[in-house]
Order: sequence, then structure tokens, then C-alpha cells
Amino acid sequence: MYVLGIEAATPVAAVAVVQDGRILAERLVNNRRTHSVNLLPMIKAVIEEAGLKPEQINGIAVSAGPGSFTGLRIGLTTAKTLAWVWQVPVVGVSTLEALALPLAPQGQLICPILNARKNEVYASIFKGRAGRPQLLAGPLAVSPQRLAEVLTQWEGPITFLGDGVPVYQQEIVDLLGERALFVPQSALLPRGAAVAELGYLQLTAGQGLNHLDLAAQYVRLSEAEVKLAAKCGK
Repeated sequence: MYVLGIEAATPVAAVAVVQDGRILAERLVNNRRTHSVNLLPMIKAVIEEAGLKPEQINGIAVSAGPGSFTGLRIGLTTAKTLAWVWQVPVVGVSTLEALALPLAPQGQLICPILNARKNEVYASIFKGRAGRPQLLAGPLAVSPQRLAEVLTQWEGPITFLGDGVPVYQQEIVDLLGERALFVPQSALLPRGAAVAELGYLQLTAGQGLNHLDLAAQYVRLSEAEVKLAAKCGK
């Protein structure tokens, strides 16, 4: 099975093609251009690098959140459109689980965090293991202090990664001390291959969706929705 993975929930755009869990091609772009400009050329490139034609793709996996509202909408719209054009199933993958996946074999606690602004992070807590990491809590939209309180339920070191780390690393260290571990800067970026690998597992488990049924996992309301709710509540 050939699966296309699309990651657009963060400032990084990443795409990959995997075959039965094996990475065939992968690209990652971290620049000032919008995902709407980057994604389609990147997708075309990885399919060609994999030695495939678009009609050979059997399924699509897309990072479904939490993350940037704009990025999620671009990523999901791209995935839905391609799934409709190619007539293939599509699945939404947790952005946070995709970040945690490369660390899962280490067997420790993993806490991917994304900068949600307003002094909050999007976070999930996973236990590493072979295959998919085990979800213990989340996804959450919480302050670093509240996240530290949640983490007291488990013992041992916790590995943090994601674009929330550069923003909140010192605060996390102040709250958790030596329990807090951090991956190298290069490992903070999400990978399209992780999205594709998780998508492959979901697709082979029969969890593929029609493009019309795919939805984002926003975790909290957008700023526009908050303002509208406040206005309607008056």
C-alpha cells in the first residue's frame, strides 16, 4: 500500500510517501511561504521521487490537529481534494502523535507540545512502546504550569519536543527540574513520514474515511469563534 502523508499543522510543511510503512520519499520546508504555496509542488515531487504516478497512491494521511488553524485548513483541504480526485480513502492523524512516533521505541514518557499562544500549549502525554505510542492524556490546551500538574500523575523522566519547546523550555525546567528532557533542535520539527506511517496503520485497520467525513481536531475555538460566541452571548 502506498500512502501519502501531509503535515501542515505547524509552520513547517512536510510530505512523504511510504509503502507498507517503509519511507520512499520525504520533503520538509520551513520558510516564510504559506502552505498553500508549498504543498502541491512538494506532493508532486515526493510522488515522482518515489517512482510513482498519482493514480498509484492508495490512501492519504493528513495531520488533523491540534495546531495552526490556518495550516490545518490548508492541509485538510488539500487532502480532501486529492482524495476526491484520486478516489482513495483518507485519514486524519494526531499532530502530537506524529511528533511522538519517532521517540516511541525508547519506552519513556513523551510530551509533544505546540505553541498555542496566549501562554498555552497544545499537548498530549504518551508512553513510548514498540509501534504506536500509548496515549495517556490529551490532547490538551493548557498553560505550562497546568501541564506540569497533569504530569505529576506519572513518575520518571519526560521527553519534550515540538515548536512549543523553544518558547517554554525554561518554564518547563523551572516546574519539573531534572525530570524534563529535551530533544535536539533538529528533532523538534514534524515529519510527513510519521504522518504517513500512522496513516498506514489506520488505513490497514480499516479506518479510512470518505473525503467528506474528514474533520480537524482543533481542541479549542479559534479567535474569531471566541469573539462570535462572546458577541452572541451578550
